[in-house]
Amino acid sequence: MKQKTRKDEIITTAAELFKEKGYSAVTMRDLATAMGIKAASLYNHINSKQEILKGIIISIAEAFTNGMEGIINSEATSINKLKHIVELHVNITANNTNGMASLNNDWMHLEDQLDYYLKLRNEYEANFLAIIEQGVLDSEIKNSNPEVIMFSMLSTLRSLYLWIPKKEDLNANDLANSLSEVLIYGIND
Repeated sequence: MKQKTRKDEIITTAAELFKEKGYSAVTMRDLATAMGIKAASLYNHINSKQEILKGIIISIAEAFTNGMEGIINSEATSINKLKHIVELHVNITANNTNGMASLNNDWMHLEDQLDYYLKLRNEYEANFLAIIEQGVLDSEIKNSNPEVIMFSMLSTLRSLYLWIPKKEDLNANDLANSLSEVLIYGIND
């Protein structure tokens, strides 16, 4: 296991503060205070608060993109691809709830990386939608509006960062299976 660097510690602490207060409300002084160091010392490891935000959001967006590439290129059925998407969201979120808060709430502050982030997000959603549309064509998924299906699933998956920290005995596999059951098959017997 890779040892955590001081820069990693700064990013982790910043993600916690961004989740708690929001990116705009957090200052470098707040971050330094939370770490128990002087603000000037932060600049030995990072260049700016913007660099921290980019590090958090872009790394997660790329993880989603890479995961989706594997899913979209697999030979799995559309239903199984959707299950893998749910697993992807649960695993990434369970491992980084604070970062997911920034991804969901602070992405618009990305400045020079905003276009890149939006490209990743749009491609991800287009692939998600294509899986659903293929599932409808193959009669795996009922003939309903694919965009509404995707929106419903993504709304739940994107808000997991709020719910997961409240579950002390969370098992990511069990959660992914339960969510797949509800999001893909519904709540009606």
